[in-house]
Amino acid sequence: MDAALRALREAVEEASLPLQLPGAEAARRDRQLLLDQLEDYLLPRAASLDAPLLAVVGGSTGAGKSTLVNALVGDVLTRTGAIRPTTRDPVLIHHPEDAHSFAEPRILPHLPRLRSTPPGQEPATGPTTAGGESAVAQGTDPGPEPRRGASQVLRLTASAAVGPGLALLDAPDIDSVVDANRHLATQLLAAADLWVFVTTAHRYADAVPWDLLTTAAERDVVVAVVLDRIPPPVLREVSDDLAGMLADHGLGQAPLFLLPETDLDVRGMLPPEAVADLHSWLTHLTEDAAARAEVARRTLVGAVRGATAAAGELAAAVGEQARATEELAGQLAGTFDVTELLTRVTDGALLRGEVLSRWQDFVGTGELFRSVEAGVGRLRDRATAFLTGRPRPARRVEHALEQGLHAVLVEEADQAAHRGCTQLWQQPAGRELLPGPAMERAADTFSADAATAIRQWQRFVLELVRTEGRDKRATARVLAFGVNGLAVVLMVLAFASTGGLVGAEVAIAGGTAVVAQKLLEAIFGDQAVRRLAARARADLTERVTALFQAERDRFTSLLPDEAALRAAEERLRQAAAELDRAAAEAPR
Repeated sequence: MDAALRALREAVEEASLPLQLPGAEAARRDRQLLLDQLEDYLLPRAASLDAPLLAVVGGSTGAGKSTLVNALVGDVLTRTGAIRPTTRDPVLIHHPEDAHSFAEPRILPHLPRLRSTPPGQEPATGPTTAGGESAVAQGTDPGPEPRRGASQVLRLTASAAVGPGLALLDAPDIDSVVDANRHLATQLLAAADLWVFVTTAHRYADAVPWDLLTTAAERDVVVAVVLDRIPPPVLREVSDDLAGMLADHGLGQAPLFLLPETDLDVRGMLPPEAVADLHSWLTHLTEDAAARAEVARRTLVGAVRGATAAAGELAAAVGEQARATEELAGQLAGTFDVTELLTRVTDGALLRGEVLSRWQDFVGTGELFRSVEAGVGRLRDRATAFLTGRPRPARRVEHALEQGLHAVLVEEADQAAHRGCTQLWQQPAGRELLPGPAMERAADTFSADAATAIRQWQRFVLELVRTEGRDKRATARVLAFGVNGLAVVLMVLAFASTGGLVGAEVAIAGGTAVVAQKLLEAIFGDQAVRRLAARARADLTERVTALFQAERDRFTSLLPDEAALRAAEERLRQAAAELDRAAAEAPR
């Protein structure tokens, strides 16, 4: 069981709930409570079943917990008073022979130790704080009141009034106005072998105590209930009502101790006879090793059962995080999908405006059409004359294509980023992930990256033409037009589909495609042209896809690691199952 508990602790530590899903905040609190219980109770108790029992005295504000503890030990060892909260640091009172069990951080390892010594006893020596320093306070004074908000410590006091094998811990209020006190009180109750729960005739029906008592019943914790400050006229009525409520909440076997309203002495102490029944019950546990062992075993088994159930609930919450992450990633994948963009890029829409004007400059006013129709030989001759002594218009077409494609890519990237932000913002789980308004536009480097990708694609097309032109039959024709000129023609052909155009635009793009294809077929042949155009489009697709993949990664990098979440869910389920098996095989 010890190994199974350590495995569960590791699985709980590694589990995370990064998305702000409904119920995530409660799951985070439950995760911390489970981790606290593993550290504070389950691991220490499983490793040392014969260690002294820890009885935590807890309850609501002003219930008289500290007064009760002082009465049980017959001395003022824990602070009482009217100012709330009174108990800010938990006070643990143990028999001197059991000092070693609590000086080391076996239980509540996160709390530094501060030891106080009753009169007539030698002060303890040696390290008692978490940092290894000696912290010894002389006398019965529980020490200076800590500053509000100061770090809490565990005050240790040895007293022979507590029998060996049992320690009493005076806990902060479970409904304290101080958040740290309230959290610590819940944590201390989860670390207890048994609870001494203190309430009053006026507060016994409050919701907060019953939430914790219900948890105790579910964990099968040994609980003793003390009803304090009962006006004598209503003692029977109130005690019967409380007993009925305990039975309704699965705690019908819990012993109920009644403390009528009683005057305190000058030291604020109850008379010994007021707590005689509770003192006898605790003394029985102290003197009977078998009874102590039964309490430890029963509470441990119940706590293990509760831990495995809590681990299952945590695993479900982590699984929900993984599914939400997958859904968000799928939405972002659709947002940055380039299928529609590539269709628009290659449907002839780019062949207008500046690109069309430069293309018309390049092909002339019908002269190149006639050259194509007259045959390859005349085509070569007329094209050579066409290009001789004139500026190199191919570069102008190439530049216009580059500028047009760049503008389309940048605009689409900005729109995709805006859509991605909108998708995340519309969901609470995604809204918390957005770092700021900068995500609403494409990355600062996108424009430069897109320009680089386009130029690399143009160089790829140029190399395609150069490689194809190495065929001896095509070399002369390629030389006649120039590699750069033919590369531009192939680029135009890559953009010259007419699927998305209508009316006059179809004629323009279609005519452009015809000219480009006829020219290239005259030089390379129709099969080679289809192959070259397909490779040019495929390379462009790959580069544009990579650009938008990088943009998508900006958003998906904000998401949790889905694989890690699913692995954490599986580890939790496996660890809980292993602990269940270990508990079932443990000796009774």
